Amino acid sequence: MRKIAKFLRLRTADQLFLASCLITVGLVRLGLTVLSYRFVRRWLVRATAEESASPGELNRLAWGVGQASRLVPGATCLTQALSGQILLSRLGKASRIRVGVSSSGPGRIEAHAWLVSGDHIVLGGTEKSLQRYNRLAEFGTDA
Repeated sequence: MRKIAKFLRLRTADQLFLASCLITVGLVRLGLTVLSYRFVRRWLVRATAEESASPGELNRLAWGVGQASRLVPGATCLTQALSGQILLSRLGKASRIRVGVSSSGPGRIEAHAWLVSGDHIVLGGTEKSLQRYNRLAEFGTDA
C-alpha cells in the first residue's frame, strides 16, 4: 500500500515514465525467458540511436529501471541492462551493454551485464565494482 501511495505522490510525467519502465522491464523479462536475447534486442532496440544522453536522462533512466526491476520477478542484470538500452534507444540515445565474467571461487564463474552510455555506467554497478569482471562482449548502438 505504501508503494502505491508513493507512486501517486509522483508528478504525472514521472508516473508515466515509471509505468513505461515497468512495462519494458516486464516485456524484456518475458522475452528473455520465452525467446532469446538476440531476438528481443533485434526487435526492440533502434540501431539508429546515435545521440549522447545527458547525465539527467541517465539518472532518470537508472531510477526508473531500478524501481521497475524491484517489481518484476527475476529481473536480472541482463534484463535491466537491455531494458535500459531499449528505453534509451527509443529516445534516440546511444548505449552499449557490456557482458563480463569473474571467478567466484574454484571452478565457478559469475557473469554480469551492465549498461554504458558515453563514458557513464548507467546500470549494473560502479567503475570500482565492475573492475573484477573480464569483459567478454559489448552490444550497442554506439559501439
